[in-house]
Amino acid sequence: MRALISDKFIIVVVAIVLVATFAVGMGVVIPKVLANIYPVPEQPFVFPHQTHADVAALDCQFCHRNADQTNAATVPAVEQCVFCHKIITGGDGTITAQVRDAWDTGQPITWARVHRLPDTVRFWHEPHIRVLSDLMSAEQGRDIIPSEVCATCHGDVASVKQVEQVRTLKMADCVECHRAKNAPTDCSTCHY
Repeated sequence: MRALISDKFIIVVVAIVLVATFAVGMGVVIPKVLANIYPVPEQPFVFPHQTHADVAALDCQFCHRNADQTNAATVPAVEQCVFCHKIITGGDGTITAQVRDAWDTGQPITWARVHRLPDTVRFWHEPHIRVLSDLMSAEQGRDIIPSEVCATCHGDVASVKQVEQVRTLKMADCVECHRAKNAPTDCSTCHY
């Protein structure tokens, strides 16, 4: 009898561990814990998204030009930064000096990637921007600018000092959004 109870106990404990592991793996994570799971990577310098997106009112696609056409939003080349910053100095000039130094030396600014999906995921920004723009425009009765769509997954970058991952971007998170927006949930839609 004692062995039977021990076996049942072990089975229950193993089941709980498996369910918990599956839940975490599928993205059921308390958002405030994200900082511990997805630490903000160290960058060459803190890029002032607030200044660009909020103060200067630049839309995300002003700098992330290919987001509505390709899979990656891409980080702009130094040349694109210099397009404005050969004239605009801004603030104490430290960051713009770093941009100009990179331009003068022909060296790229090596940003660390903040948002990452598993290699098995085939993700394109373009359909997400297009479909969410249409849905949000219909819901709100007005044209939606791309940065409003970007905030769905990337958060309100115009209001933060440093960009960090604000959603798990795990399968459960994506599937939940796809279901809510009546988007395809077939495996081949997102996976190779």
